[in-house]
Amino acid sequence: MTHPAIGVLTTMRSPNNDSEYDYYGADHEYTITEELYGKELTYDTKTIARILTVFIYSFTCLLGLVGNGLVIGIIVFKMKKSVNAIWFLNLAVADFLFNVFLPLTISYTALGYNWVFGRGMCKVNSFLLILNMYTSIFSLATISIDRCISVVFPVWSQNHRNPKIAYLLCPLIWMLGILTSSPSLVFRDTETHPYRGNIICFNNYYLPNSPNDHYLHDMRHITVNVTRFLAGFIMPMTVITVCYVIIIFRLRRNRLAKSKRPLRIIVAIIMTFFLCWCPYHVFNLLETQHHFVVGPVLEIGLPIVTAIAVANSCMNPILYVFMGQDFKKFKVTLLSRMVNALSEDTVHSSLPRRSFTKASSMTEKETMLL
Repeated sequence: MTHPAIGVLTTMRSPNNDSEYDYYGADHEYTITEELYGKELTYDTKTIARILTVFIYSFTCLLGLVGNGLVIGIIVFKMKKSVNAIWFLNLAVADFLFNVFLPLTISYTALGYNWVFGRGMCKVNSFLLILNMYTSIFSLATISIDRCISVVFPVWSQNHRNPKIAYLLCPLIWMLGILTSSPSLVFRDTETHPYRGNIICFNNYYLPNSPNDHYLHDMRHITVNVTRFLAGFIMPMTVITVCYVIIIFRLRRNRLAKSKRPLRIIVAIIMTFFLCWCPYHVFNLLETQHHFVVGPVLEIGLPIVTAIAVANSCMNPILYVFMGQDFKKFKVTLLSRMVNALSEDTVHSSLPRRSFTKASSMTEKETMLL
């Protein structure tokens, strides 16, 4: 996503207009005037919101590094490379990479939105957040298409669905994600806050060749936010929804699958992504029309919904553990539960996994249709 933190930040809208400023934070901005500046939210309210976001970021970072690190280690060293495993590995790598840089955002927020890491890292940190969003949703859309083809064309899928194709598709997902995330590298900037004196990391839609062109500024802002909403949310979620409507219809009609566990896990991942990212995109769109939205709504809402979106990067390992088929059997280890969730076998849930190595050896015992 962009810079995950939302700062209580302003910068001059135009060098020739000292009475109007833009409020910036993360990928967000809305206009305030000097008259409104003294009517912002109380210090206590803003402090509570900032402490809450720091807590969410810190929890996400710790859990994301440990959880996604475990998933990567399990898939790379302990599991046979199935198509499913490659998809899950792609998701885990995207989340892990983002969590590696999340301490920068935690420091930025904890220091009262004072960016001390330089302009380059401001761009990179924002870029990685949006890249995480795009690679995750593009991966989920690819998984959904893969499973839909497996259900609609089971014979063709059994003969042609293999890890080599998945290995080829993953770099394409990353290339597309990098391309769609590139505006963060162009527009992200740093500047000293005109009132507080701290350094802010914000979206500067004024370019050097047009520093006073307010119309182009607004158009760039709207274009980036709307494009992100369409390409990073609406279009992939539409593809995912259509795929799973087809899957559910075919399953109910033909009863093709022996086990619904893999389907439940993927649906849970998709729903979690939707719940985490939907508020973020809604507020992003509201921000483009900030003149019609009460200032405190954005000032408090943007940090919170961004923190919720960031939290999605630690959710998948939790789902793997809680939705593994042996979760209720406490004698089964944490690693075994993850392997059960990541496996591509269709063994009935009643069959126990007595050891981590045994579970991992059953990864591709049978080609599944989901």
